[in-house]
Amino acid sequence: MKIKNPALRLLYEYGVITVGCAIYALSFNWFFQPNNISMGGFTGIAQIINYYFPALPVGIMSIVLNIPLFYICVRMQGLKSLLASLYAMSIGSLMLDAIGAVHVFSPMDEPLLACIFGGVLLGASMGIMLTVGATTGGTELAARLLKYKLRNLSIGRLCLSIDVTVICLYALTFRSVSNALYGIVAMYISSLTMDTVVYGSINAKIAYIISGHSGEVAKRLLGLDLGITLLDGRGGYSGDRKQVLLCAFKRSQFAAVKATVTAIDPNAFIIVCEAHEVLGEGFGAYTPDSL
Repeated sequence: MKIKNPALRLLYEYGVITVGCAIYALSFNWFFQPNNISMGGFTGIAQIINYYFPALPVGIMSIVLNIPLFYICVRMQGLKSLLASLYAMSIGSLMLDAIGAVHVFSPMDEPLLACIFGGVLLGASMGIMLTVGATTGGTELAARLLKYKLRNLSIGRLCLSIDVTVICLYALTFRSVSNALYGIVAMYISSLTMDTVVYGSINAKIAYIISGHSGEVAKRLLGLDLGITLLDGRGGYSGDRKQVLLCAFKRSQFAAVKATVTAIDPNAFIIVCEAHEVLGEGFGAYTPDSL
């Protein structure tokens, strides 16, 4: 969401972070902790510490463990870029302990349901915060730093790699292979959900349109404020020269594009492909810290 007013934009971003933190804390207390499923990352490490030292709350330990990582990031990126993440880490960890103090959830009869729904909520919370440039620290912050070096990997996949390592340590601590496997399933679902939230909003479609009325089709699509590129083509069977229209559009415009083209030429040949990311006017813009 683009908000021009700086004060309103700041209020919106921190509101989104607060909602994300609440979902994060709820997923931990409802699905992960009562079913002994590791969340991975620093929260998973805090779970291990809490197992040996019950007097140390998981939320507070998450903050303590994050301090060295935030120090490194401040040295590399500066404090201003990490203020949102500092807020998210603090509020998320405090909410985590606060919900646990107010209500203790009972273990679920089906641990698989816990890891599925816990993974969805966790991934959604992380994705929501990443869309406004914040993380709760730990795995997400480390993955964001690794993203600068590993541009070909999505943020969800990087988080998954780190989390699986922590879950293996969790399995050794609790001597429970099944719970560790549930944790890996939860983290995998979390990474998919996170990628959907982070990248889903910029996904688009690309259409290749072959029509004998390409000029009229292009004119009508331009009238829909869509960008059109004309490609020279030749029929493989007939050898006739034709113009191929290349058009990128958002998912919500799919029906309008099909209706427009077929209204002009019912026999038009339309190939529609998924575009993972589209950069340019009307779509996203590249920045060095892009996810």
